Amino acid sequence: MIETATFAAGCFWGVADKFSQINGVIETVTGYMGGHFPHPSYLDVAARITGHAEVVQLQYNPDVVSYEQLLEVFWQIHDPTSLNRQGPDRGEQYRSAIFYHNSQQEQIARKSKHQLQISGTYPRPIVTEIKPASEFYPGSGGP
Repeated sequence: MIETATFAAGCFWGVADKFSQINGVIETVTGYMGGHFPHPSYLDVAARITGHAEVVQLQYNPDVVSYEQLLEVFWQIHDPTSLNRQGPDRGEQYRSAIFYHNSQQEQIARKSKHQLQISGTYPRPIVTEIKPASEFYPGSGGP
């Protein structure tokens, strides 16, 4: 059975590239989630008027790669202590977030975040949001 996972970890192109290299990830689609504006375009999101995050929605085979393994990659490919920025990219659309699709994903994500926080890997608090998945809008490909 194929499952869905959605992550926000900065600019979605780089995030999609990292996840697409994982055995068991069948498809990555860039887009927007977590905002209040219907059918946002790239320019709407970049103008910071929608509240959306740039996300990557994955279709994956849990018999090949687990949600826990996807979370390990998620934590490794960005700085989860940076609020609304990753590298040179700034704005709420670049926030760190996990959008869960069921209660099991929520529990796993919260446990993973807690374990990372208490591990001492980061000296600052982890600011990653963990929220229920909302409507996903595929990305428009840029300006």
